[in-house]
Amino acid sequence: MIQYVRQSRKRDSTIPLINVVFLMLIFFLIAGTLAPPLDPELNLVDTSELEGRDPPDALVLNENGVLSFRGIQTDPGSFIASHGENPVRIVPDRNVSGRRLMEVTGALRRQGAPSVFLVTEQALE
Repeated sequence: MIQYVRQSRKRDSTIPLINVVFLMLIFFLIAGTLAPPLDPELNLVDTSELEGRDPPDALVLNENGVLSFRGIQTDPGSFIASHGENPVRIVPDRNVSGRRLMEVTGALRRQGAPSVFLVTEQALE
């Protein structure tokens, strides 16, 4: 006669997992309320009706790698010479190569631009 012995497996308990999740929930509820709330009488500025447009003082880097300012072709050296040591904003074409963009920003920094900002579509919306 063959006797089969059935081994009982110990089931994994989900209680420790539930405890950890509960403790995390309590932690985030407490941590989230540490920041002081805004003044309830504060009315924030609504900018949804403002018209977005390119900044007029920005350099434009076309798809073919040509740099222009207000429609006139320029180069980094002459732009910096005529516009002083102000921060420079560049609006690059979506299809301009990254290499060309890095060349232009590097040349602007070498010519004396204190900082170079890229203006993107998200910033204009």
